Amino acid sequence: MLRLLLFCRGQSARQATARAAPPLTLGVSPRMLPSTMVEESTEILAHERVTESYYLLTLRAPGIAPRVQPGQFAHLRIWSRPDALLRRPFSIYQARGDTISILYKVVGKGTAALARMQPGERLDALGPLGHGFALPSPDGPEPILVAGGYGMAALYLLAERSPRRGIVFVGGRRRTDILCEAEFRALGWEVRPATEDGSYGVRGLVTEPLQVELQRHAAHRKLYACGPTPMLRAVARLAEAFGLPAELSLDEHMCCGMGVCLTCVVPVRTDGGWEYQRACTEGPVFDARQVLWEIPA
Repeated sequence: MLRLLLFCRGQSARQATARAAPPLTLGVSPRMLPSTMVEESTEILAHERVTESYYLLTLRAPGIAPRVQPGQFAHLRIWSRPDALLRRPFSIYQARGDTISILYKVVGKGTAALARMQPGERLDALGPLGHGFALPSPDGPEPILVAGGYGMAALYLLAERSPRRGIVFVGGRRRTDILCEAEFRALGWEVRPATEDGSYGVRGLVTEPLQVELQRHAAHRKLYACGPTPMLRAVARLAEAFGLPAELSLDEHMCCGMGVCLTCVVPVRTDGGWEYQRACTEGPVFDARQVLWEIPA
């Protein structure tokens, strides 16, 4: 048995508190690794700048692509970075044939280095990783998707593969943060945008028009959400208030992606109380009723 601790830059306050909790004891064995996981050298087929800070990266990944489920992610190693041993996690936006696509935002040195890469270059990729979304059933609750910023990347594959269409609420700070609107509409989904500065769609947070819609009609619906933690917390509150099921893709820092380093643990409810679970393996998608937004004293 090994007791593991790895410090990763950019930890959240909740994760820092988790580090102060009694250490998790973890048995490390091949059985803990996802059975569908593949590591392969992928070729960049296309790399497009979508907006000022968002890019769409398409990779030939014949080992990974057929295994991808909505809500899963890939870990990419960016060799041009001096800290290349630390992979970066990215939600898988599309998986078709032998290719995967990743929609990402430049937020730091790692993604800035990735944005400079050109078609023909290669990236080491590990995936698919994580526990994704459960596909809606044809006769089940109407799916309502809630996306904040680059959270839309994790929801598009769910929208594409869902046997039933519904509403997509997409939100961002400004017009340039509203992505994939045309793509969602082309799939037959109704799209309702919201921006905090009022430059497009409803002015305000994306959860505000969601609340209005649920007040109008909430029965036989299910929420699926990905975005910043405050948005996810608000979605969880709405799901509880209206008695709706909800699945949330948590935005946590994931250093290893395989459940070893424990930097992405989140507190979740259990039958006997609560425990920490790893967002990279048990998640990133969790039942909203499980997630503890405050660590019990």
